[in-house]
Amino acid sequence: MRVLEVLAATGLVTVQDAGRPGFAHLGVPRAGWLDEPAALLANRLVGNEASAAVLEVLGTVAVRPAGPTWVAVTGACSPVSVAGRAVAFGEPVHVPAGAVLRVDLPMTGVRSYLAVAGGIAVEPVLGSRATDTLAWVGPARVEGGARLPIGAAAGEPQALDTPRAPMVSALRLLPGPRADWFDGDPLDALVAGPWTVDADSNRVGLRLDGPALRRHPAYVGRELASEGMVLGAVQVPPSGKPVVFLADHPVTGGYPVAAVVHPDDLWMCAQVGPGERLRFRRG
Repeated sequence: MRVLEVLAATGLVTVQDAGRPGFAHLGVPRAGWLDEPAALLANRLVGNEASAAVLEVLGTVAVRPAGPTWVAVTGACSPVSVAGRAVAFGEPVHVPAGAVLRVDLPMTGVRSYLAVAGGIAVEPVLGSRATDTLAWVGPARVEGGARLPIGAAAGEPQALDTPRAPMVSALRLLPGPRADWFDGDPLDALVAGPWTVDADSNRVGLRLDGPALRRHPAYVGRELASEGMVLGAVQVPPSGKPVVFLADHPVTGGYPVAAVVHPDDLWMCAQVGPGERLRFRRG
């Protein structure tokens, strides 16, 4: 089996695929890539099936394939080099056997996606190769010294023929199931913004700082029985500062959900970092 040797990794580097939906009743989060369009594009560029596992890079990574292979890096705009020479970002790149591929800190965006022809072929857990950082189900985080198996190439590398969708100025919001818990329409408060991404944000949730959402007087001091949570739910804890639930979110929660980010806009939450501004609009 082909192998990808990890020479160094900083920040958080994980193996991700489409995740493992359908296990919430067992308390297992779905996990999976945060920026789905970027991951799917990376797989397509190297000829992989859409479901092939990739590396999600929040930081930097240096890898060395044991044999020649095709790779592609998408998502955040990161400098990419092979054997010390800069190569194209967002296009298929041929890496000779033994050459070192480096993905450095992004110039814009937050998370990069590294696809290798054949996909990262670690052992699946509950039908997925995704790493869940909430309960650490799936493969361990990727660190220097790891040797990752690579599957057989499924197809030929493809040219970039469809530009990546641009970031928009405001993410669309849909009404949440507990709007009545807030003083006034919580969508009005969320749209009024702007919000600043908190440094405590991670794959579980995007924590936002801004004017606190106030509870309706009838619900001040009351507790909500735990209920199911969905991807993109905007949950509001007692602080009034909203949290957008991402791929590793808990399957249940006891704070009211004021809104839900539109599924087609959710990928953009993967590419905003601490200190950046985020706005919403009704969707």
